[in-house]
Amino acid sequence: MERPSLEFNLPDTHEEGKLYVVDSLNNLNKLNVCPAESQHSLDEGENTGGTGESMAGINTRNQCLFFITFTLTLIISLALVSFVIFLIFQTRNEVDQISSRLLSEKKNIEELKKLNNIILKHLNQSRIKE
Repeated sequence: MERPSLEFNLPDTHEEGKLYVVDSLNNLNKLNVCPAESQHSLDEGENTGGTGESMAGINTRNQCLFFITFTLTLIISLALVSFVIFLIFQTRNEVDQISSRLLSEKKNIEELKKLNNIILKHLNQSRIKE
């Protein structure tokens, strides 16, 4: 009695499965690594035969985007620094005004103390006479 074989002889399905898995992994890698715009550019590059013209356009666009971002960053930081300097000067002026007020109030308090002493002396003298 012969035992039936549990193994099936399928012609090259294993090789096709490997190719399908590799192709799927490549597509998944493209989706994960490349942004949407870059993916379209890569697809166009594959369709045109990969001449590299689309990559040069992407590089130029990236450089322009970098310089625009850099310029905007510089302008914003310059505006912030100017605002901080303005606030420093305003604060300095306010502190100067407050210190001058304090000095004038100190002088007024000193004068009031002198007047108080004079009044007390006068009251003390008038009590002694009575």
